[in-house]
Amino acid sequence: MTWEALVDEVTARHGDVVLGQMFGMPCLKRGGKVVAGHWKDGGITVKLVDEAARADALALDGVGLFDPGMGRKMREWVLVPQAQNAHWAGLVERALDAPLGR
Repeated sequence: MTWEALVDEVTARHGDVVLGQMFGMPCLKRGGKVVAGHWKDGGITVKLVDEAARADALALDGVGLFDPGMGRKMREWVLVPQAQNAHWAGLVERALDAPLGR
């Protein structure tokens, strides 16, 4: 799956999810909050506030906590490499299951 295909799939299923930008990174937003982004290495970042969802993501090969480059990993964000793109849509769906505002 490509980022573009992911955007098309998610926005088709969720009318309240829109494509946006954050710090120059293309991202998916719901209610003004970033849910996922297309990282510069070709992978995606996903905000998983649910601990079980985050643990499932981190169990995938190559997935780790997201560090935007400041040497500090973000606790609720994971970086999912292109090699795991078959899981992208499912992880974004799990992110969208979280209550808005988190």
